[in-house]
Amino acid sequence: MNAPVTRRNAVLGITAAATSFAVPSILRAQSAGRIVVVGGGFGGAACARALKRAQGNLQVILIEPNAVFTSCPLSNEVIAGLRDIEAQQFGYDALTADGLTVIGHAVTTIEPQQRRVMTADGVALPYDRLVLSPGIDFHFEALPGYDDSASEKMPHAWKAGAQTLLLRRQLEAMEDGGTVAIAIPANPSRCPPAPYERASLIAHYLKTKKPRSKILVLDAKDNFSQQRLFEMAWKELYGDMIERIALSQGGRVTSVDPATRTIITEFGNYTPDVANVIPPQRAGRIAEIAGAADATGWCPIDPVTFESKLAKNIHVIGDACLGGGIPKSASAASAQGRACASAIVALLADRAPEPLRLTGVCYNTVAPGYGFSLAGNYEPRGDIFAEVEGSATSPVDAPRELRAREAAEAERWFQTITAGTFG
Repeated sequence: MNAPVTRRNAVLGITAAATSFAVPSILRAQSAGRIVVVGGGFGGAACARALKRAQGNLQVILIEPNAVFTSCPLSNEVIAGLRDIEAQQFGYDALTADGLTVIGHAVTTIEPQQRRVMTADGVALPYDRLVLSPGIDFHFEALPGYDDSASEKMPHAWKAGAQTLLLRRQLEAMEDGGTVAIAIPANPSRCPPAPYERASLIAHYLKTKKPRSKILVLDAKDNFSQQRLFEMAWKELYGDMIERIALSQGGRVTSVDPATRTIITEFGNYTPDVANVIPPQRAGRIAEIAGAADATGWCPIDPVTFESKLAKNIHVIGDACLGGGIPKSASAASAQGRACASAIVALLADRAPEPLRLTGVCYNTVAPGYGFSLAGNYEPRGDIFAEVEGSATSPVDAPRELRAREAAEAERWFQTITAGTFG
C-alpha cells in the first residue's frame, strides 16, 4: 500500500539531481545565455528564480548537492523544543516548475578562464555568468582543537540540520542543575544576533524543564547587535540564569579540548555539561576554489553587480560576501540574490546595471510570544554596502503587546520568505 502523501514525504522525496546534463542545440540557439548558480540557500535560490522570471529564455541551472534545504532562521526554536525540524525543510520542486534545471551534485572545479564548472559526477557545464552563493564554512585553524570530529561532542549547530538536532538531544539529556556554555566568535559571522537568541530560547527551555540550570555565554565581542533589548529581556524573563562574559572580561575562546569537553579562554577554563561552540567563519569552500575569496576568507565584490573583484564573470551573493554594513542574514541574502539577477540581466543586454537599495530585516525571539526586530536599508557606497536612512530597531521601552506582535510577525516573515524562495 502506498504511504499517504505528507509535507515531509513530499520534501524528502525530491529527486533534484541529474547525473548528466545536455541541452538540445535548438534550445541553446534560442537561449539569451546560460547562468549557473551554485548554492541553493536563500541567496542562490532567490537569484535563480528571479533570473528565470525576469527573462524566460535564459538557461538557469542551479547546482545544489542537497535535495532538502534546512533553514537556519527559526532553527533556534528547534533546539529549544518549540518547533519540529520538518518545519525548517524545503525542496526545489517549485524551481523546476519555473523552468530551472536543478542538479544535485557538488561542484568540484571552477575554471574562470574557460567559464566552466565541473560537478562531482564529472559533468562539465559552461556558463556565461556564474553566481556563487556558498554560505559559510568554518575557519577551524582559528580555533585549535575544533574540527568536524569535535563538533560531534561540542556541536556548533550553525548549519541547520543534524547539528541542530544533536544540540537539542544534548539539552534534553542534561540533568537539571547543569551548565550550558555557548562560545560566540568575533564578527564577521553569520547572523550576528542569532547566538543571543539561542541563549534566550535555551534559557526558556531550561526555565520550563530544568530550572536549576545555568547558561554561560563566552563572547569574543564586547558589544553586540540589539544588546540592550536582549539584556533587558534576559533580566525580565530569566533572572540570573544567563551569565555573559565579554571579550574584555576574558570571554574569547582560544581553544577547546573535545575529549574532556573543555573550553579554554584567555582567563580561564570551563567544562560545561553541554558545550555549543560556534567557530570562526569564512566564505564557503567553493568561493576559494573559484579564486573569489581574499586573504580575509571572504569575497570582495562590486556592490552594484555583485561581480567578484578577483574573478571575472563570477558573482558572489549572501553570507560569503564582504558586504560592509549589510548583515550576513537570510533576508539580506535573498535581497542580494534578486538584485544580482537584475544586474546580470542588464549585463547580458549590454546595459549598465542600476544601483539598488536593499532592505533586510532580522527578527529575534527570546521566548514564545516575545520578539523584537531590526530593519535596515543599504545601498552601494564605493566597494561596500552602507547603511542609510530608514533603518529601525524595536524600541527598548515597548509594551509586551508589541513584543508579542513582533514574535508573530517573525513567523509570518518566515512563511513569506520561504514561499517566495522555495515555493
